[in-house]
Amino acid sequence: MEIEKLQGVIEAILFAMGDSVELSKIAAAIEHDEQTTRKIIHNMMDSYEQENRGIRIIELDDSFQICTKPEMYEYLIRIAKQPKRYVLTDVLLETLSIVAYKQPVTRLEIEKIRGVKTDHAVNKLVEYGLIEEVGRMEVPGRPILFGTTEEFLRRFSVQSLDELPTLNPEQIEHFKEEAEDEAQMKLDI
Repeated sequence: MEIEKLQGVIEAILFAMGDSVELSKIAAAIEHDEQTTRKIIHNMMDSYEQENRGIRIIELDDSFQICTKPEMYEYLIRIAKQPKRYVLTDVLLETLSIVAYKQPVTRLEIEKIRGVKTDHAVNKLVEYGLIEEVGRMEVPGRPILFGTTEEFLRRFSVQSLDELPTLNPEQIEHFKEEAEDEAQMKLDI
């Protein structure tokens, strides 16, 4: 199959599926190896970015998806009124950060780190599609394990969790000191 035809097939697959599609499935569909398929998709991604188009292809953890370019949102809003925009409060962001960096993590582990109940925050993040149940811990009671979703990657514009920023040891020590000071203040009250 010629390259233009392969690109058309890939574009049709990504468009029709709506969500992200694993590289291995795309490769199997076009009957090429994953390396060649990835190269074709990356060429398409470059082409979409250079051309004056309203869509682009993004990569999410070895999967690909067609989506709207951010600069087109204002025009979509005119048609769709107001798309759902979720407000991520400090509490939600703090809980989401714990899940992102510690996953898979239980609700109890999140509560130990935060020092407060997290039912509302965890439920909201599940509702927003940013975290999901990824299994159960093999201990009595079998607590639910939570992890981030593809929507989390999409929302924070990262291809994988490896791209999340890392803290240097000085920052970690500073945060520990702040947490200890805050815990001591609560004890003094």
